[in-house]
Amino acid sequence: MAPSLDALKAELECFGRSNDELQAERAQRMLNITRDTGEFLAVLVRATQARRVLEIGTSNGYSTLWLAEAAKAKGGSVTTVELSESKVRMARGTFARSGLSDRIQLLYEDAGRVLDRAETEAYDLVFLDSERSEYPGWWPQIRRVIRAGGLLVVDNATSHAEQMAPFIDLVQADPAFTTCLATVGNGEFMAVKALA
Repeated sequence: MAPSLDALKAELECFGRSNDELQAERAQRMLNITRDTGEFLAVLVRATQARRVLEIGTSNGYSTLWLAEAAKAKGGSVTTVELSESKVRMARGTFARSGLSDRIQLLYEDAGRVLDRAETEAYDLVFLDSERSEYPGWWPQIRRVIRAGGLLVVDNATSHAEQMAPFIDLVQADPAFTTCLATVGNGEFMAVKALA
C-alpha cells in the first residue's frame, strides 16, 4: 500500500536531514526546503489560484509535492526541472509513490533551455531553488514566462543573502514587479508581476 502524502513528506524530510548531515559535497545533498516553507508555498499556490507552476530545482521532489498538491486543488499542475541524473531518479520514485504523478511533469534538462523555449506568460507561479549564480542570467526569460499578476518565489533569500543579492537587485530594479521578503524557512524572496 502506498504511503499517505503526509507520511511520504515526513519520510523525505527525515531522509533529507540524514543525507545532508553525511554528505559534504553540495551536489550530493538534497537541500530540501523546510516544512514551513512547503506550507507557505502551498498557501501561495492556493491564494493565487496558480494552475501552471514552474519549479526550477527538483532535488528528490519534496518541494514539488507541496506545489503539486496545492495546484491539484485548482485542476493545475507543476513542471519541475532538475539537471542531476541521480536526483531525477529519486524524484521519479517520489512522484510514483505520491498519487500526484499525473499533476507533475519532470524535466531532466538545463533550466536555461527550458526557460528559453517556454511560451510568454506560460506560468502563474515560478519557484526557484537551484543554482543561485544562474538566476541573473535567467532573469529576462523568467520575467517573460511569468504571466501578468503572476508570482515569483525564490528560496534561500536570507540564508544565502550575499549570493542572492545580485538577482534581488535586478528584480527590485524592474518597475513591473512589486517585491517583498518573507522570513519563512531560509527566506523567501517574492515578486509579483504587475497586471498589464
